[in-house]
Amino acid sequence: MSALHDIPTWQLFGETSAFPDVVHCERIGDRAPRHDWSIPPHRHARMVQAVQVLSGSAEAVLDGASHRMAPGDFVYMPAQCVHGFRFSHGTEGLVASWPLAVVLPLLDASGGLAQRLSRPMFATASDLLAGLFLQFDAAYGQTGTFRTPLLVSLSRACLSGIAEHGASGPPPGPASAVLSRFDALLQTHRKDGWTAGDYAAALGVSTGHLSRICRAARGTGARGCIDAHVMEEAARMLAFTRLPVAEIGYRLGYDDPPHFSRRFRVLRGEAPTAYRQRFASAPLP
Repeated sequence: MSALHDIPTWQLFGETSAFPDVVHCERIGDRAPRHDWSIPPHRHARMVQAVQVLSGSAEAVLDGASHRMAPGDFVYMPAQCVHGFRFSHGTEGLVASWPLAVVLPLLDASGGLAQRLSRPMFATASDLLAGLFLQFDAAYGQTGTFRTPLLVSLSRACLSGIAEHGASGPPPGPASAVLSRFDALLQTHRKDGWTAGDYAAALGVSTGHLSRICRAARGTGARGCIDAHVMEEAARMLAFTRLPVAEIGYRLGYDDPPHFSRRFRVLRGEAPTAYRQRFASAPLP
């Protein structure tokens, strides 16, 4: 299940060419049979994706967490989420792919959506969302003068419906817009050794204000959010590559391998080698 040097990063699975359309929709049966119904772990750098099972079953792995999918279930993968699938033979369903160029205007208009769509999700689709998925699939196969704006509108409706499944607690307040921008900066600068002060300056807020926002939303200050984000990427690299632990630390801004190992153990509860061994002994089903 592991790549030797890096987690495979694709446009669509197995493809490195430019994204083929403004958005993309295909059936599970269009691609999975070519890979013996097993899609190995990979991720997308500039794209979010949703997969819904309509018939048959699947085992989905999202950032190392396994989910058994039955008809009606869907999974949502934000950019950078490592995911893989094993479908039962003959499984049918929809695979919707949305480049960030389509997604970001929606997220910029609502910090609440950005927060809810920043994490992987597994759920059973509501009747409304299932209908939106089918409308999106139908529109994708059409031609016409206004196909592109129709697809963009349906894409944003689907993503809003997905976000509803991830909603819990009170609606996010204005601070969620700062968190969304913070999360985007973390993706860009996690290897650059930025401090909480660097992120706060880029966001145009004080370090204390950024930490208060983080603590209220996530239970830890800005420094804790930075550490958690870096170690989440470390966990992905440990699980899905064979890079030496020291090399992973170097790639994430740690010049001292023992320090990286200690920080990983403190934040993730086990040593990097122990974490990797759990995945080595439990391959993708």
